[in-house]
Amino acid sequence: MYRFLLTPRWWGINVFVVLAIPFCIFMGSWQLGRFEDRVQDHESAKAQAQEQSAGGRQTKARPLDALLPVDQETSGEQATATGRYGEQLLVPDRELDDKRGFYVLTLLRTDGGRSLPVVRGWLPGDADAAKAPAAPKGKVTVTGALQASESPGSNGVSAAGGLPRGQLGAISSASLVNLVRDDVYDAWVTLTKADSGMKAVPATAPSNTGLDLKAFQNLGYTGEWFVFAGFVLFMWFRLFRREAEVARDARLGLLPAAPEAAPKP
Repeated sequence: MYRFLLTPRWWGINVFVVLAIPFCIFMGSWQLGRFEDRVQDHESAKAQAQEQSAGGRQTKARPLDALLPVDQETSGEQATATGRYGEQLLVPDRELDDKRGFYVLTLLRTDGGRSLPVVRGWLPGDADAAKAPAAPKGKVTVTGALQASESPGSNGVSAAGGLPRGQLGAISSASLVNLVRDDVYDAWVTLTKADSGMKAVPATAPSNTGLDLKAFQNLGYTGEWFVFAGFVLFMWFRLFRREAEVARDARLGLLPAAPEAAPKP
């Protein structure tokens, strides 16, 4: 009854199914592993940032240039830089402890000639230059958590434009290039201890480390591969059942007789 399985057509179908299902399961498992790795990286980076912000993880501060460029390993590490404070900007619409306020950011012109954005602290309310304390004069050495440049629209960073003069939406060299003449580092530092009258801004987890769009793409691909494996198995069973029914009907003589060919003139 099942001799049709030995036909060349069914040999090809069976070989395809035998190869396709393990391949789909492997690819689905690989995508699931990628998703789990991203979640684990996100949790580790988040825990690291929280420990450093709370002072639970005491790491020796290193020179800024030794930690650049900022990546998942160096983001949140304690960095030191020496220079003189210059232009000061405000970063509005930033929350801290569920309260709305703004960052006070001051550019530190380092001994190397480049300027480092330094978030000296946070203040509640609307951004107001009169509320922001002036930066210390003379040569200073700052210590704080190293952070990667922000992207508008991510991690609570406002994407709104048209800010008043002296205000900045996203802390990044791309945003600062049109506001200041300095050669700015593609990174910034949030002080471990805020200047007088302000609250310290905690370090944030690095981007692209977990529950972002790419992570959920991996999870979506996982479902697609497993669904495709199930679809292959379903189609094989459907074809098999149809062929078995045809073979059974032929054995029982239930198939309609083929029309006789018309005689040639």
